[in-house]
Amino acid sequence: MSARWILALDQGTHASRAVLWGSDGQHYTTVLRKVALSRPKNGWVEQDAGALLNSLHEAMNEALAIVRDKKATVITAGLATQRSTVVAWDRETGQPLAPALSWQDTRGQPVMDARKQAAPLIKAHTGLQLSPHYGASKLHWLLEKVPAVRKAARARRLAMGPLAAFLLFHLLEGRPLLCDESNAARTLLWNLHQRDWDDELLALFQISREILPSGHPVIHSYGHLCGSHIPLCAVSGDQNAALYASGRAPADTAVVNVGTGAFVLALRRTLGGGDSPLLRGIAMSRADGSDYLLEGTVNGAGAALNHAARLWGISDPVGLLDPWPECRNGVPIYLNAVGGLGSPWWRAGFTPELSELSSGRECSEACRLVGVAESILFHLETNLRCLRQAGCRIERLRISGGLSRLHGFSQRLADLTSLPVERPLETEATARGIAWLASGEPAGWETGDITHFVPTPNDALIRRYTVSRDELGKRVGQ
Repeated sequence: MSARWILALDQGTHASRAVLWGSDGQHYTTVLRKVALSRPKNGWVEQDAGALLNSLHEAMNEALAIVRDKKATVITAGLATQRSTVVAWDRETGQPLAPALSWQDTRGQPVMDARKQAAPLIKAHTGLQLSPHYGASKLHWLLEKVPAVRKAARARRLAMGPLAAFLLFHLLEGRPLLCDESNAARTLLWNLHQRDWDDELLALFQISREILPSGHPVIHSYGHLCGSHIPLCAVSGDQNAALYASGRAPADTAVVNVGTGAFVLALRRTLGGGDSPLLRGIAMSRADGSDYLLEGTVNGAGAALNHAARLWGISDPVGLLDPWPECRNGVPIYLNAVGGLGSPWWRAGFTPELSELSSGRECSEACRLVGVAESILFHLETNLRCLRQAGCRIERLRISGGLSRLHGFSQRLADLTSLPVERPLETEATARGIAWLASGEPAGWETGDITHFVPTPNDALIRRYTVSRDELGKRVGQ
């Protein structure tokens, strides 16, 4: 009997992956294609939408060739994508009409500034803050500033929305215009309570419902992948999928995923937490109901290390942190505002820098990078405190993502938070989570080996956290 595999398609900020899993959760192989990121102006972060699609096709086709070679069968597929990245395209030709505007892109800040009075309405309806990182301001900008987009709109040929919708348009038979709820919910245009596009918010941002994809639950029969009999049964935002990498996370566990950005997420049964500065959203949905989440967002994680590396002329920042450097002369405090301050501050316009209050400002390159890495931990700890204040009972952390592979990073997360940290051997949580959802949420998936990090006393780290927190508080007026 041939093997029965699950295909997970993961289109991320820096790479597209096609990952094959067994029906028991065993990882067989990963095919990866790197993708480029462009920063043409300050605050502008773009990707070639066609290149993103091509990279995903290439990874998928190579993975399916492996399936054929092994005489195996793919029984289902799932797609996870970077959230809050948007695309505009011609619905007749399928050609993108502008670059994909990344979730890191903040060119829509003036659009948001003009709608500050609507912030309470937006938070109540969408669970999100008034921020240019989400899709609405970028979609508005494309409609206002790109002639090809306006022309397609006049000709009634325009389609636009989350990156997931653009990929589904090309991946599925029949070129459908649809999207999942978790990605739609990152546009500032999706009503979490009605589970539909919000007419009041569409009017606020001057976006027509007709050009947007129809929204569907995360777990849904989306159709078949082009040229195959493979059903696509789940579509999700990447961080949402990561929540389910080991099945449904226990109620006392927060999931930390550290990639280009860093995110700390806790599952919720209801949409509570409306008074929290954290984000509310859809973790996973079916036709008959949803899991919800409360989420803390750090805009600059891997992006902060890369920013510092470019500024300081460092070619391999992660390599300098593995093994973790011993900084006998002190670690500088880095005020991490790369991409703007995320939760709980939600402030743009801050310049990331080494604090004047730092010790060790003249230390080695490696120890300056330790300061940057610690700043990510500091933001995570602040967000964990907000989760507790919102009523989440957190007794352990589960970490994944590229930076989690740094042993020193995971250990210091445990030290700073005084919580045990679990790191599964398989750290690519997004692909595993979407595979689990697509395969019908099976029990008993193999979790593989888990590395445990037990909190140890680290008074110097805690002192640096206190200085960083207090200085950021003064700068944002809190």
